[in-house]
Amino acid sequence: MGETSTNSTFQIRLPFFLALALAAGILIGSSSFRGSTQGAQATAKGYLKFRDILSYVDRDYVDSVNIETLSDFAISSMLEKLDPHTTYIPAAEMDMARSYLEGDYEGIGVEFNIFRDTIHVIAPLSGGPAAAVGLQAGDKIIKVDGQNIAGVGITTQDIFEKLRGPKGTKVNLTVLRKHKKSPINFVIARHRIPTVSVDVSYMVDDLTGYIKVNRFAANTYDEFKAALVKLKKEGMQRLVLDLRGNPGGYMDKATKMADEFISGNQKIVYTNGKGTKYDSETYARVKGEFEEGLLVVLIDEGSASASEILAGALQDNDRALIVGRRSFGKGLVQMPISLNDGSELRLTISRYYTPSGRSIQKPYAAGAEDYELDISKRYERGEYFHPDSIRFVDSLKYKTANGRVVYGGGGIMPDVFVARDTAQLTNYLNQLNAKNLVREFALNYYRDHEKELKQMNFQQFRASFAVTDNMLQQLIQEATALKITYKSQEFNRSKNLLKNNIKAFIARNTFGPEGSFPIMHDQDEEFQQALKQLKQAEMQHRQFALLQQKK
Repeated sequence: MGETSTNSTFQIRLPFFLALALAAGILIGSSSFRGSTQGAQATAKGYLKFRDILSYVDRDYVDSVNIETLSDFAISSMLEKLDPHTTYIPAAEMDMARSYLEGDYEGIGVEFNIFRDTIHVIAPLSGGPAAAVGLQAGDKIIKVDGQNIAGVGITTQDIFEKLRGPKGTKVNLTVLRKHKKSPINFVIARHRIPTVSVDVSYMVDDLTGYIKVNRFAANTYDEFKAALVKLKKEGMQRLVLDLRGNPGGYMDKATKMADEFISGNQKIVYTNGKGTKYDSETYARVKGEFEEGLLVVLIDEGSASASEILAGALQDNDRALIVGRRSFGKGLVQMPISLNDGSELRLTISRYYTPSGRSIQKPYAAGAEDYELDISKRYERGEYFHPDSIRFVDSLKYKTANGRVVYGGGGIMPDVFVARDTAQLTNYLNQLNAKNLVREFALNYYRDHEKELKQMNFQQFRASFAVTDNMLQQLIQEATALKITYKSQEFNRSKNLLKNNIKAFIARNTFGPEGSFPIMHDQDEEFQQALKQLKQAEMQHRQFALLQQKK
């Protein structure tokens, strides 16, 4: 996704989840489409009508108009009458749209964030061009190719456009570095940079592994398989697979991951479209790396599309215990169709169903606006806090392989519900994160204490490093300077969470993702609940094994 940008864990991400979910869940490839024999005459009449109107506007309308923009708008408006996930992507937006699902990109390889309208390097990616020339964590990028980019309201998209480019082309960066009086110039040749969809994999304890998957892109399965093999070599016998906030992507990557867990020839997913052209059934077919170990899957309202295929297959086959909150509810499959001008139509061609027969797609008959507000309405109804607030229809009742009752009609309902933890969330903390102040504070601390931090290994850091009250007072002073009013009651309520995240961000700068995630998980109630449920997963696993023996 261009150069990597990291945002605070506490920022409200539901609009982000929704936007990605609308674009995800697609089949690989495209094909030429012909009008159906049933609607050929109507299609021809509609085409001629649209052509005539566009011609009249272009020739006779009183003001000058951009015909291309007008036609793009007309197409997008027309598609809104179909379903929430059929979309049209103009040619100018295709690079960004593709980058989400592609396995790599061409750029300089740097993780950055925007603090106080200035680009800060979080970390140069290992082995990338930025690391090779000596760019460091904490550097402030103030110019790109001689153009000032600090203090001008630059956006993440703007940065992507400036730093990305064809392999071999060069970009000139001017940076400010702490303890250096003058700016430093770097000339960096762009190169192919692999993107990462498996955020982290590590051993929680001697037996339990953890893998976080943030999307289903071109390289996701290979990354996941490598992580699974690595953890097995380290002694993993049970696994927590984290799909929270994962908005989906390529369907086949999800089914291949499911096949690593499901034995025999059990059904994983099936699709049903118009006629039989896009009907399909997918079964387990290979000997997977983790068909016997205990498995817990974490989902939430941001888990959509391919995430729901995977979670639904594992739940329906009684292969995993699903923990968290009801998933997004996207059960429509899109095919990307390239158009002549470089734009793309992503057309819904089928619905997908879990092995028990559930369609996970939530209703959308009330229109696009109602559909887009569904996530916030769940919050208002109390669904994030009370499972009884979720309404299920008896006619959409299904059974898993072992006879457990599950429901269709909108998302995957977890086996174990975990309420959203808001006990430590306050307006004061939200303001700190809105200004990206917590992450900036941690980065500056790392730069000031890099030598002593690097002398510790992660185990030593985790056991001995503490965020002191003096550090918190410094943060409060910085917040006050940014006109964030200190509120002692709110600060005290958020204090433990704030200390946890400062420590995790410092660990991220020092040790990478393998350092930050274990510390974040100390304050992650959903993750902690997943660990507690491993015993229940073990019981379920044994029941399934006995059932398999009887078949």
